[in-house]
Amino acid sequence: MNSAVWAPRVLSLLRIIAALLFMEHGLMKLVHFPAPQPGAPDPLPPLLLAAACIEVVGGGLIAAGLFTRLAAFICSGQMAIAYFMAHGSQGFWPALNGGEAAILFCFVFLYLVFAGPGVWSVDAIVRKKT
Repeated sequence: MNSAVWAPRVLSLLRIIAALLFMEHGLMKLVHFPAPQPGAPDPLPPLLLAAACIEVVGGGLIAAGLFTRLAAFICSGQMAIAYFMAHGSQGFWPALNGGEAAILFCFVFLYLVFAGPGVWSVDAIVRKKT
């Protein structure tokens, strides 16, 4: 197997899957799809509303591979803040404070800031045309 051929494709898959899962969190907060976010107040306070908008818009941009590095940077930062505000105060161990997803999203998106979107992205199409 030639990793030089497959690595950019698998990077694209990682980006798409992570972004769609991230969007799901925002959609659960905003429109209760596929179900309401467990524990989220209704109506959302302004901070959670902003977080949900970042999750939906940022996740959509990352999934499409459009402005990937900027969107991933913002989403990574949001997850770092979310971890320390909502999870870190509940204890040290992420498995016990419910923060594993926040940490994982934070570092996957941080990786995308540096790695870029991969070959299957709008960014890659635009880059080829210019």
